[in-house]
Amino acid sequence: MHVRDLAGEAVAGLLARPVRTALTTLGTVLGIATLVVTLGVAATAGNQIVGRFDALAAAAITVEVPGSTTGAPVVTWDAVERLTRLRGVESAAAVADAEEGANLSVRSNDLVDPARVTTHALTVLAATTGLPGAARGRMTRGRFYDEGHVRRGDRVAVIGEDAARMLGITRLDRSPAIFIDGHAYTVIGVLGDLRRERSLSAAVILPPTAGRRFGLREVTRVLVNTSLGATDLIARQAPVALSPGAGDLLQVITPPSPARARDAARGDADALFLILGLVSLVVGALGIANVTLVTVMERVQEIGLRRALGAARRHVAAQFLLESTLIGLAGGVIGASLGVVAIVAVSAVQQWTPLLDVRLAVAAPLAGALVGLLAGLHPAWRAARMEPVDALR
Repeated sequence: MHVRDLAGEAVAGLLARPVRTALTTLGTVLGIATLVVTLGVAATAGNQIVGRFDALAAAAITVEVPGSTTGAPVVTWDAVERLTRLRGVESAAAVADAEEGANLSVRSNDLVDPARVTTHALTVLAATTGLPGAARGRMTRGRFYDEGHVRRGDRVAVIGEDAARMLGITRLDRSPAIFIDGHAYTVIGVLGDLRRERSLSAAVILPPTAGRRFGLREVTRVLVNTSLGATDLIARQAPVALSPGAGDLLQVITPPSPARARDAARGDADALFLILGLVSLVVGALGIANVTLVTVMERVQEIGLRRALGAARRHVAAQFLLESTLIGLAGGVIGASLGVVAIVAVSAVQQWTPLLDVRLAVAAPLAGALVGLLAGLHPAWRAARMEPVDALR
C-alpha cells in the first residue's frame, strides 16, 4: 500500500466519526497544554520572583563583628562613615545589641500601678543615626536622633511601633519619657514600616553615647544596603573599610544568589505542574488507546475485507497506528497553541514579561504524536492479528 493511500485511509477513518475523534483528542490537548503552561509559567514566575528578591533582599548585607580581645574595639562607631563612601552603598548603620541590653525592664511612667501591667521586658540597643535607612523603615511619628544628640550624650530614645503600643505612647508632642531600669529617657520618635530587622519594632533604640550605661559600648554588627548588582563587591570591600587592620575577623553575611532563588522557584513549580501534566497525558493516552481499540472492534468486517483483498498485516497495523498518531499530533498542536495563549494571558493579567521557549512549542506536537503512537500499539497489534475468515464471519 502506498504511503499516500495509507494516509488517506487513516484520515477518512478519523473523519468518519468526528465527534468521537474530537473527544479523544481532548485528553492529549489537556496534557500538552498543561505541560506547556507548566514550563512557561514556571519560567515567567521564577523570573518575576527573582526580580522581587533582588529589590528586597539581594541588596542587604550584614557584617557580624566579634568581641574585642585586646581592649580596643574591632569596629569603631565612626567606621560607618568610611563604609558609606564606597560606591554602591546606599545606607548603613552600626548596631550594638549586647546581652546586657536584652530584656531590660522598661516602663512609660515612674508610678507603680498594681491594677495593670506597666513594666515590659524589651530589648535595648544602640545604633548610629543611619538606622532607619539601613532597616528600610521610616519614622511614623517624631524624628530619629541626630549627630548632635550623639555628641552631647542626650538621654533620648527611639522606640519601635510594637514597643510604643505596649508602653501606651500614642503622641510625642509632650515629650513622653520612658524608664529603662529606672533611668529616664525622652522618646523623640517611633520607628515603623520595617522591611528589614523587624525585631526593631519591639525594641528601644538609644544613641551610642547614651547606651554605654547598659553595656552597649562596642559595635556588634553593621547593616548595609547596596545598589543592585553591587552586593559581591561591597561584601569584599566592607571588612577593609570597617576595620582596616582586622578585616579578616569580620564575618560578612550576604543573601543567596538570585539565580539560585530563581532555579528553586522554577524547580518547585515544575515539580508541581509537571505531575499534573503527566497525569493528563496518561489519561489522554488511555483515552486514545480505548477509543482505538473500540474502533478496531467496530471495523472487524472492514479489516477482514481488506485482508481478503490482499492487505498484509503490516498494512492494517500501520493504518491504525497512523490514526492514533494523527489524533495525538492534533492534540499536541492544539494543546501547545492553547498553552502559549494561556502563558501570554496570565503574564498580561499579572503584568509580567512572558518567557516563551520556541523549542517547547516545536517539541509539544511531537510529544503528542509520540503519545498517540504508543497508545495505538496494542489496538494496531489486535487488528493485525485478525484472520480474514474469522473477521468476515
